[in-house]
Amino acid sequence: MVDTAPLLEVDGIETCYGLSQVLFGLSLSVRSGEMVALMGRNGMGKTTPIRSIMGMTPARAGTIRFAGEKVRSLPSYRIAKLGIGLVPEGRQIFPNLTVYENLVAASGNRLGNPDPWTIEKIHALFPRLAERSSNMGATLSGGEQQMLAIGRALMTNPKLLILDEATEGLAPLIREEIWNCLSMLKG
Repeated sequence: MVDTAPLLEVDGIETCYGLSQVLFGLSLSVRSGEMVALMGRNGMGKTTPIRSIMGMTPARAGTIRFAGEKVRSLPSYRIAKLGIGLVPEGRQIFPNLTVYENLVAASGNRLGNPDPWTIEKIHALFPRLAERSSNMGATLSGGEQQMLAIGRALMTNPKLLILDEATEGLAPLIREEIWNCLSMLKG
């Protein structure tokens, strides 16, 4: 029997920045193998649900469940340890670490994936990272930094990968390459 329960379930969350409420009863769900997109203009609040899911800007109301567990009141590091990988807006790679060091900095197979992500698998997905393995993060192009941010998140062996502004500011050819890689990951 196929499990049809959502991997991520967000139900009626409300989130504020200080006294300003920015989310009003947002609900969504993501099942295993699904790709879901939040779309809207700049400043419309697409990042806030991600920050709420990850516990970085906690929701003040509603429910957030990941793999059946309520996570709304958990700190960010505990949510990540449950199996959510985040590729944050702005990439936030470590500029003074090499590509290799960025990839292994937070790597781990905490959930016991029988076929975990390895450096070799990341290099197969993003061959440019293999070529630039000893380069410092700060010397990479924007597209290479995005590949590195995705690779770093995958090295945590997540059950769910969340990308915030996956192709923001990237050249069309690099955007296409990133989307092709994400389609391969979905498969």
